[in-house]
Amino acid sequence: MVLGMGMGRKVRFAMLLIGRAINDSVSFVVFTILDLVDLFLCLVYRVADFFIEAEWKSCYCSSSSSSSSSNSGKILVSEHGESKIVSLSSTKLRLEEISDTLYRRPSLLTEVSKLTINELKRLKLDANNNNNNNVINNNNNKGTTFMVNSTIVEMLQGKIGGNNNHNHNLNSHVRIPRWSDCDCKFCTCWTSSTKETLYVKSEGPKSDLAEENENVLFIHGFISSSAFWTETVFPNLSNEAKTKYRLFAIDLLGFGRSPKPSDSLYTLREHLDMIERSVLEPNKVKSFHIVAHSLGCILALALAVKHPGSVKSLTLLAPPYFPVPKGEHATQYVMRRVAPRRVWPLIGFGASLACWYEHISRTICLVICKNHRLVEFLVKLITRNRLRTFLLEGFFCHTHNAAWHTLHNIICGTAAKLDAYLTVVRDRLSCDVHVFHGEDDELIPVECSHNVKAKIPRAHIKVINKKDHITIVVGRQKAFASELEQIWRNSSTKT
Repeated sequence: MVLGMGMGRKVRFAMLLIGRAINDSVSFVVFTILDLVDLFLCLVYRVADFFIEAEWKSCYCSSSSSSSSSNSGKILVSEHGESKIVSLSSTKLRLEEISDTLYRRPSLLTEVSKLTINELKRLKLDANNNNNNNVINNNNNKGTTFMVNSTIVEMLQGKIGGNNNHNHNLNSHVRIPRWSDCDCKFCTCWTSSTKETLYVKSEGPKSDLAEENENVLFIHGFISSSAFWTETVFPNLSNEAKTKYRLFAIDLLGFGRSPKPSDSLYTLREHLDMIERSVLEPNKVKSFHIVAHSLGCILALALAVKHPGSVKSLTLLAPPYFPVPKGEHATQYVMRRVAPRRVWPLIGFGASLACWYEHISRTICLVICKNHRLVEFLVKLITRNRLRTFLLEGFFCHTHNAAWHTLHNIICGTAAKLDAYLTVVRDRLSCDVHVFHGEDDELIPVECSHNVKAKIPRAHIKVINKKDHITIVVGRQKAFASELEQIWRNSSTKT
């Protein structure tokens, strides 16, 4: 019997190796083809944007520019032998908040391209750098040289999204979506208002003066919406909880019914500012519990670090925390972990399409987001309404610009910051930390939650058997709502 068990393990191990080899081989072929397809779509969209919006639109396929910053708030940008000086608004954006994964995604095609033109570019860059130094010295500016993609420079200047009539109606202050984005009433309910705040679904006591009332902020994950909470947790809370807690579920910037500005880079600061402006400030929230899922966990940690004395409890579901090995480039490492360029599992394949391919992901948005009403109808027809409607709405109601930049600037761009955030939560915050993870989560592995536990020893980890990235809540909403109430009660007792 022992011999038979040993043989069985060897067979399973051999099958596992064969399966990995097949997955690797097929993935190499598929993603090499996708590299070429994305390059072709780059040309297609450049032409389409020009004819439809009367303006050439830059993309992140453009090469990086050699730039130099100065104390005056201006940077000198040099690319393709030409130089220009542009101004930055430090109150709106900082260049270090932009992930380099937006424009540096190594592939076989890009590596071959670099090898063929590297020598020609080296000679040009040497000459340009000499010219740049002369210009900076003549202007008496002491700056730092860095690399920045030309598309980022254009977005900083407000060129993407443009100021033409196709994108802005200056008389009525109504922003018109790009041609590849949906313009239905649900998706553009924000365009007719000049109020720059997020869509917030709130429930609970209306008075903000009652001292016994507490606040709970719910933050959804990537390509989702506030309905992830309002359709699951909110209806299953007890009457006692509904009378004691003010519940705030937001649609993040660029998703659901919240604003989707075409000139935004959707950085961490922009997301946090909008949360504060939409929930904390107008509702006079001084202390609060946080419940966050997936990408929302990063925003939750950043918010907790920014308001360390205000957080009463921190509940994280499937936090995407990948400790970066020494010597690895943080943003690139996390991008490979989240989007491994593999055809299996399917959810990993989908993440790879969304993360590695700017133009393929835009095409997917064009097909399913712009035509989401039709797609929703077909999905319901095929599945006989077995899929939850609110999940479809959360998945479809965003723009490519919002999804693309949020994915890179939040998940990848904060890779080097999460260690520091968790350290602050461990050392400066006294609140309880609870982490939930689905055992079968193929997008964010369970090890991520154990990594959080290793960083914050007091964190309570609960792995839910036979649940994945979504069913950790959907399908067990009653149990989860009960668990949340217990967390809030315990936290309130301690304070």
